[in-house]
Amino acid sequence: MRGSVDGLVSSAPLGPMLPAVFADDALAQDFVAGLDEVLAPIVNVLDCLDSYFRPSLAPADFTRWLGWWVGADTDGIDDGDAAGEARLRAAVAAAAHLHRVRGTRRGLAETVRLAFGVAPEISESGAAAWSARPRGPAPGERRPRLHVTLRLPAPTTADTHRLDALVAAARPAHMPYTVEVLTAERI
Repeated sequence: MRGSVDGLVSSAPLGPMLPAVFADDALAQDFVAGLDEVLAPIVNVLDCLDSYFRPSLAPADFTRWLGWWVGADTDGIDDGDAAGEARLRAAVAAAAHLHRVRGTRRGLAETVRLAFGVAPEISESGAAAWSARPRGPAPGERRPRLHVTLRLPAPTTADTHRLDALVAAARPAHMPYTVEVLTAERI
């Protein structure tokens, strides 16, 4: 997390702000110089505060905290490498949008894509139709169902469990579902 930074100088040093009687007092100037060194990281963070709330600019550790704050699903995203950090930042940036489309096919697909970096294949029983005549046949299937297939280069059982948890959280509440993780075909 945030801490002291060697060589960081304060953008608002306290020495020149002291009353004139302390301007030539070496002890007072040295004392407030020590305070400047301690306060410089805090002043720096406050000067750049707007950047901390932009996932594209915030430090990686703060971005993970920001994701927790906005309800982004960042579990399982390893930000140790550049690709993982980019996926973390994308997941946090998309959190508000994903909350708006939660429970829809598009929202589920986007949630899975952000978590795994691969678009899923989704099949469902629902449908919509319009008819000028009353009592027409109902569209879709009689029993609700949702099936999500994900094709990964090297799937593990952890991927299946993670996909199951994502689908359980992002699907419509009444919809029974199944998940499947397969090995992607190499081209």
